[in-house]
Amino acid sequence: MRRAFWNMVGFVSLTLGLLGAVLPLLPATPFVLLAAFAFGQGSPRFRNWILTHRTFGPTVARWEAHGAIDRRHKWIACFGMALSVVAALALGAPMAVLAIQAACLAGAATFVLSRPDGPPEG
Repeated sequence: MRRAFWNMVGFVSLTLGLLGAVLPLLPATPFVLLAAFAFGQGSPRFRNWILTHRTFGPTVARWEAHGAIDRRHKWIACFGMALSVVAALALGAPMAVLAIQAACLAGAATFVLSRPDGPPEG
């Protein structure tokens, strides 16, 4: 039952990650990282598939080994966050909602930008 739960979380996360790879404003990387973690709990075979995938594997390995996020992905994430605030503003969201959204996304952007770009040198 436990493995089935983690596999379900892994497949849902991977599906969202794949959608995020092609849809604007839906982040791919956090969902792929969650899928790798979930499959680590439920299916070593699927976890290995993610780790050896030519697109997802290096991102997951960099995150797990060094907590690193590629610089390009950092800027894409921050651009998406800023764009979502601009879209909410354009759609006439109440100022209280905009303030909460901006504060939350500023915190998220700060975290993303604080991560190293790659493996530490040395």
